[in-house]
Amino acid sequence: MITQDKRLLGGVAGAVLLAAVGGFTVARCTADPAAEAQKEKAGEESAETPPSSLAMTAEAIRAADIAVEAVRSGGLGSEILAQATVTASPTGEAIVTARAGGAVSRVFKRLGDPVKAGETLAIVQSRDAAQIAADRTAADARAVLAQRNLARERHLYEQKVSARVDYEQAQAEAAAAAAEARRAQVAAGAANITRDGSGAIVASPISGRVTAASVSLGAFVQPETELFRVADPRQIQIEAAVGPLDAQRLAAGDTAIVELPDGRTIDARVRSVTPTLSGETRSATAVLDVNDAGLVPGLAVRVRLKPSRGDASGAIVVPDEALQSLEGRDVVFVRTKQGFRAQSVTLGQRSAGRVEIISGLKPGEMIATKNAFLLKAELGKGAGEEE
Repeated sequence: MITQDKRLLGGVAGAVLLAAVGGFTVARCTADPAAEAQKEKAGEESAETPPSSLAMTAEAIRAADIAVEAVRSGGLGSEILAQATVTASPTGEAIVTARAGGAVSRVFKRLGDPVKAGETLAIVQSRDAAQIAADRTAADARAVLAQRNLARERHLYEQKVSARVDYEQAQAEAAAAAAEARRAQVAAGAANITRDGSGAIVASPISGRVTAASVSLGAFVQPETELFRVADPRQIQIEAAVGPLDAQRLAAGDTAIVELPDGRTIDARVRSVTPTLSGETRSATAVLDVNDAGLVPGLAVRVRLKPSRGDASGAIVVPDEALQSLEGRDVVFVRTKQGFRAQSVTLGQRSAGRVEIISGLKPGEMIATKNAFLLKAELGKGAGEEE
């Protein structure tokens, strides 16, 4: 009896276990396929869609030498690309010469030294300077003597002792002596004579730095010989060569963008355009004002001029190097608070290393230009790591 009960209980337990296993199998067959399919689909979508944002600090951007530029509206037809050179403005460079011939007795400044306006650069020991100083002293003495003679003749004339003609003669002599004294004083000032009259002071008329020095201690120099050049790095301008047709589209006040060799860009403004063409290049010269103390005279740059008389266009123009290909899409990297975002764009015309963006960007957005390919590589690297 006990054995039969045990067999009955075992059969019931086996039936319950079989039902549980069957229920689990049915539930898996009915519910799991949909969930698994959804998970697989989400995984496929995440694998097909690469990440579009890249976190990057400002320090990392500078370390990677990635240039960022604000985009502006205006198609290729509204831009004038021109090669240009940074030059010193007319008041930003001075040629310092010897005002009198003689031997260089002292040199106070060397190449690259900072100077202030009126500061002495060198002294030239000169017989010419000594002669000028002597003429000044003699002229001053004659002027004093003439004034005393005039005062005496005036007193005698008022006392009716001497004739009027003597008094008038003294007046003429005093005026001539005063004029000669002024001439000698101006000559001494132009020669910048030292106090003791033994030499001529070579001084800088502007503040800046010595950019050229062709002077040696003890060397004999002729009058008006160039000894130094001084330039003020804050007073610079940019001269761009433009064709005759493009020159007619430019006007004073037009904006421009200067592209520097290191990839940076700075804003500039057209100051003037020459009305005639250069005999050598057959091009006009557009003079641009720019405020950047880091520019060095002689530096070659490229400028993008925005003529006020150009054709209006809503297209945005960016450098070719800013455009990248990502998963078969044309993208540019837009600067964000966290780093950069890959933005798909639609392209238009290309010319001279520039490409029009018909859609995908808005004026004022900041994009990566120089070394933008590094962002693409970093973005691809991040996608590979996620997989």
